[in-house]
Amino acid sequence: MPADAPSSALDQRPRPPDGPMVPSRHRITSRDVETADTVTLGLEAVDEPIPDHRPGQFSMLYAFGAGEVPISVSACPAPGREVRHTIRAVGATTRALCGLRPGAMVGVRGPFGVGWPVDVAEGADVLVVGGGIGFAPLRPVVHQVLAGRERFGKVAVLVGARTPADVLYQEELADWRDRAGLQVEVTVDVAPRGWTGHVGLVTSLLGSSTIGFEGVTAFLCGPEVMMRVVARALIDRGTDPGRILVSLERNMHCAVRLCGHCQLGPMFVCAEGPVLSWASAAPLLAVRRW
Repeated sequence: MPADAPSSALDQRPRPPDGPMVPSRHRITSRDVETADTVTLGLEAVDEPIPDHRPGQFSMLYAFGAGEVPISVSACPAPGREVRHTIRAVGATTRALCGLRPGAMVGVRGPFGVGWPVDVAEGADVLVVGGGIGFAPLRPVVHQVLAGRERFGKVAVLVGARTPADVLYQEELADWRDRAGLQVEVTVDVAPRGWTGHVGLVTSLLGSSTIGFEGVTAFLCGPEVMMRVVARALIDRGTDPGRILVSLERNMHCAVRLCGHCQLGPMFVCAEGPVLSWASAAPLLAVRRW
C-alpha cells in the first residue's frame, strides 16, 4: 500500500489469522504499584479472548514499539475476567510495560508452558518459597490452595527479597497470615534501621517451619542459585526430589519451540517447562554449558 494511503484505508486492512505468533490486543484495566520498580497490570481482552491461564503458565507481552517479553501470570482470574501480570522494570520492554497506564493497549500471546501441578499436593503439607520477582508466579499457587483449603495440610509461605521495600504483595501476605492462618515468613538481604524481621538466606526460615518435610510438596521460584540451595536443604530434610517443583527462567522469544533460545539440553523450556520437578531439573542444571 502506498505510504500516503489514508489512515482509514490502513485501518481496514484484514487482521492476520489467529495463531500462536499473533498477539491478541488487550486493554490495561488496572495498574498497581508493588515496589519502586515493579507493577501489576490487569489486562482485559479486546480481540477474541485467549484461553484461560493456569498457575505457573506465562504470556508473551508485547509493548507496541518496544518489544515482547515473557511474563508469568500472577493471578488467574475467573473465566472471562482480567488476567494479571506482575512486571519488574529491568530492560527497555519491561520499562515500557511498567510505564503504561489504564486504557493503554498491549499485545498478548499465550498462555504458554507447563503450569504448577497444585492438585498433586492435595492431602499433603504445602511449602511455597519465592525469591524476588520469582514470588509472582507462585502467588496463584497460594490462591488455588486457599480456594480448596480443606484439601491440603499445613501451608507455609517463605519469601526472600533484597530489602523490605522489595517485598511483593505485602498487604496480601499479612492477610494470609492473619486471616487465612498460613505460616508466612519474610527474610531480606539488607535490613534498614528499625527492621525487626529476618535477615539472611531464605533457607534460614526452614528451621522455624511447622510443616512435615518428608511428605511436603514444595513450590520454588526465584534466582537459580536460590532454588538450588533450597532444594538441597529440603532433600537433606527428607523431601522427595520429585515433589520439589521449580520454575525455570530462560530467554524465551517465540514460546512455541521454534527459535531455540530457551533450549536447555534436550528440552525447550517454553513448551516443556517452565515448571519441572527438581528430579528432572537438577541433571539439566548440573551441566555447565550445553
